[in-house]
Amino acid sequence: MKKRRAITKRKTSETNITIDLNLDGAGKSSIDTGMPFLDHMLELLAKHSMIDLEIKAKGDLEVDYHHTVEDVGLALGMAINEALGTRGGIKRYGSSLVPMDEALSQVAVDLGGRPYLVMKMNSRKRKILDFDVSLIKEFFQALTIQARMNLHIVQFYGQEPHHAYESVFKAVAKAIRMACEPDVREKGIPSSKGRL
Repeated sequence: MKKRRAITKRKTSETNITIDLNLDGAGKSSIDTGMPFLDHMLELLAKHSMIDLEIKAKGDLEVDYHHTVEDVGLALGMAINEALGTRGGIKRYGSSLVPMDEALSQVAVDLGGRPYLVMKMNSRKRKILDFDVSLIKEFFQALTIQARMNLHIVQFYGQEPHHAYESVFKAVAKAIRMACEPDVREKGIPSSKGRL
């Protein structure tokens, strides 16, 4: 099987991001976005998806976290899309239900090439330390567009916001892992249209 690896760069007047990704890795990661909470969530994403992931991001964090969070999502989506290639021989769909202590989240993924995000969070707290958690939706929106992914996230309940978002990222990771896995019975593109 062809190596499913990509190195992507995104440089703007606001951010400078490099991502090295291997879909068939062991879940190893080296993440530095300048935002410890986002780093932690991306480490969980790598670990539970079994994607080797290196992210180096510099952004205008003194202005706002928004630019960097969104651009990391865009660059990560580009890397996933590139590593998937034609998407031939993959399972395409994945889903996961993940608890984290009192919190529970469910995620469904379709790598069918049609970007769409549905995200319903029960957790209402706005900040974890200085990180505005509403930016997580911006991250996933950017990721879905560039990865050409349909992503549905439902966080059912959970009092502690850290637990709520941790259950989301772990569930996303497990669903992506399932969707990216080779399907031994699928010899071509997993679509009745013949392409994704």
